[in-house]
Amino acid sequence: MFPNSPPPPRWLGLTPTPQSWPRPPRAVPAARLDEPPSGARVAVAGLVLVRQRPGTARGVIFLTLEDETGVVNVVVRAGIYERFRREVVAGRLLRVTGRLQREGKVVHVVAEEIEDLSHLLDSLLHDEACTLPPPHDEPAERPPHDLEARVAADPARVGDGLPRAA
Repeated sequence: MFPNSPPPPRWLGLTPTPQSWPRPPRAVPAARLDEPPSGARVAVAGLVLVRQRPGTARGVIFLTLEDETGVVNVVVRAGIYERFRREVVAGRLLRVTGRLQREGKVVHVVAEEIEDLSHLLDSLLHDEACTLPPPHDEPAERPPHDLEARVAADPARVGDGLPRAA
């Protein structure tokens, strides 16, 4: 970086910046998770970046969510996963309510409730589809967003769609 130069933009692309995305209500931004005390009940929301289900984790699933300020690590225990299986597997934008846990500088949320807010992205996708022409003069097709449509579109899919550790 050159002296006296502004920092490079964090977002490069043709789509709207993350700051212009719809902000889920009642959610603490990732950058402010250092404020509540450990054990506090918080709600966080973000795009699902990673779903992990290690074979050694006894049914625990780890999610990484990203909002406009950073990333949030979420721990989903087996019982919560069974209650919110559809949201965990198919959700693109989730709001997770749970208990904040700190271990040194590592902060994560232990999920108690999970809500799929992917419908908030649909308006963003629709707005983009209206303003950007389809590539190569092909008709614009929207990908299936619900679990049944995804499975119907990809019959080879088996299991719950979560990656397993080798």
